[in-house]
Amino acid sequence: MIWDVIGWIGVALIVLGAIMDLIASIGMHRFRNFYLRLHAATVGMIGGAFYPLIGLGLLSLSLEYLGITRYYIAGISFVSALFVLLTAPVGSHVLARAAHRAGIKPEPINVDRLQEDTEKGVIEE
Repeated sequence: MIWDVIGWIGVALIVLGAIMDLIASIGMHRFRNFYLRLHAATVGMIGGAFYPLIGLGLLSLSLEYLGITRYYIAGISFVSALFVLLTAPVGSHVLARAAHRAGIKPEPINVDRLQEDTEKGVIEE
């Protein structure tokens, strides 16, 4: 009984990941500057990769006919999801910082705290 519920939660997470990927792809198409598109890509990476990997792990644990293989599939999915969760924000931060240092500024910009900190010497270039 509990494994059926875990299986359905896994399927729901996979469907949620597909919806998040669809939303991210629409955002990549509709947003007008680099920073907004970077946000959409990060949403697609976390929502479109992390949730389905967790869902796959849960789904594989609930499928008894896989035998011992289900533990391998679940372990690989959970480790991959953890890797995605740790690396996606770092990658998007590095891309945003590189774009800022290259002079790509969003329009309109009212306050640029990173530029102010760089001029004060708080952050080194």
